Amino acid sequence: MTSGRPEDRAEPTPDEMRIDELAHAGGTTVRNVRAYQDRGLLPSPRRIGRTAWYSPAHLVRLGLIGSLLERGYSLGNIGELLDNWSHGQDLGDLLGMGRELIDIFSDEVTELGTIGEILEHYGLSLEDPAVIDQAIRLRLVEVEPDGVRVRVPSPRLLGAIVEVARLGIPLEDLFAELRQLRSDVDAIAGRFVQMVVHHVIEPHLVDGVPSARNAENLAGIVLRMRPLATTVVTAELDLALQQTADIEFGTRLKGMLAQPASSVGGRGS
Repeated sequence: MTSGRPEDRAEPTPDEMRIDELAHAGGTTVRNVRAYQDRGLLPSPRRIGRTAWYSPAHLVRLGLIGSLLERGYSLGNIGELLDNWSHGQDLGDLLGMGRELIDIFSDEVTELGTIGEILEHYGLSLEDPAVIDQAIRLRLVEVEPDGVRVRVPSPRLLGAIVEVARLGIPLEDLFAELRQLRSDVDAIAGRFVQMVVHHVIEPHLVDGVPSARNAENLAGIVLRMRPLATTVVTAELDLALQQTADIEFGTRLKGMLAQPASSVGGRGS
């Protein structure tokens, strides 16, 4: 009787990939995949004849490695992290915890579709190529490698910009403000994350990585901070908007009241 396990099948499953397909899907190179495998960061693939086949679990692990590298972990640190967690948790828990620690400040689901579908959904048009170009430059929309589909990293952000534009502010002005806003927000986020790392994460690290015993608790603490940080920033922004609006509208109203009655009402004496 033939086992139903993937490793016992003589043919690859629909979701299994060759090494070049895995590298492309993971945004890296075949050389890097082989290097990670040689260092024990990636499990060995399933082999059918001379061909190695990689599963979706390999792709998730590859994404985790890439994210950790982007955040300054060395391959040695990553190896220790994966080894420590692997001895205390199964692969699914490990990958899930890795995602929590890496993506703690983002729970938004990206949107993927054809160019036409995305434009129709947001009420945009290809008739103004300058607007589309700016949206891509600002990473509001990202073109997929196939050149047909596009990804919206933050549907909330793009949707809000479109709604504000419908209220009368030109998209060009909104894009210019977004560029300045990102600079300001990057500074705020940088200070807050450094504070979290210094006071919350670093005290729980052993040789630069969290142990298997305290990783889950640490991730839970940091996850609780995400909505709190958002609340603080949002509340401060609301107060600043109200105060600035009061000053701006009050100044304009004062100027109008100072004008002659004929100028304000449009009627002569």
